[in-house]
Amino acid sequence: MGMIGSIREEIKIIRERDPAIHSSMEVFLYPSFKAMMHYRLAHRLYEGGHYFWARWVSQRGVRKTGIEIHPGAAIGTGFFIDHGNGVIIGETTIIGDNVTLYQGVTLGGTGKEHGKRHPTLGSNIMIGAGAKVLGSCTIGDNCKIGAGSVVLCDVPPNSTVVGVPGRVVKRCNMVLPQETMNQTDLPDPVREDIIGLQRANTELINRILELERQMKQCIRQE
Repeated sequence: MGMIGSIREEIKIIRERDPAIHSSMEVFLYPSFKAMMHYRLAHRLYEGGHYFWARWVSQRGVRKTGIEIHPGAAIGTGFFIDHGNGVIIGETTIIGDNVTLYQGVTLGGTGKEHGKRHPTLGSNIMIGAGAKVLGSCTIGDNCKIGAGSVVLCDVPPNSTVVGVPGRVVKRCNMVLPQETMNQTDLPDPVREDIIGLQRANTELINRILELERQMKQCIRQE
């Protein structure tokens, strides 16, 4: 896709997914738009072996937007960063189609290992604000990663992940349509655990009270 085609595609994506954009001209002020324009150029330079110039273009984009995308990362179509400040995408990251990231997301490594050291994301994925996906793990298609989660291992397709460390709290075989890719419709496993403990505690208290009542009856009969 040429530069004009890339610009049209970015305008279309941003206008579809951000209700705060009221005109195509506003898109040119949008951090995600600027970051992706710098990335597309830097990625071409990187693939051509011009690593210094690729990083030079990339770092100019970081200074302007606060979004750091390594020129070596492979990003598919329909990619969208909402707000975006603090987003970091590592060199060996692979991102599929129709992926949405919110501010503060990190797709990074876990140390100084070599080779494939960053995540691989499938298609139709939403990663909430502040979430961290670290290491050479794979996130399957149609997944949602809750805000603030830390994912360190593979996630099967059609899953919802929350928590630190992240754990799968919901799975289904239905594809998640784009309009449901939000940061609020997520289970709360901590709350569910607390409710379970409260229920078990109530049952134990009732059992103890019942045993005390039975003991009193036995004493009276004696």
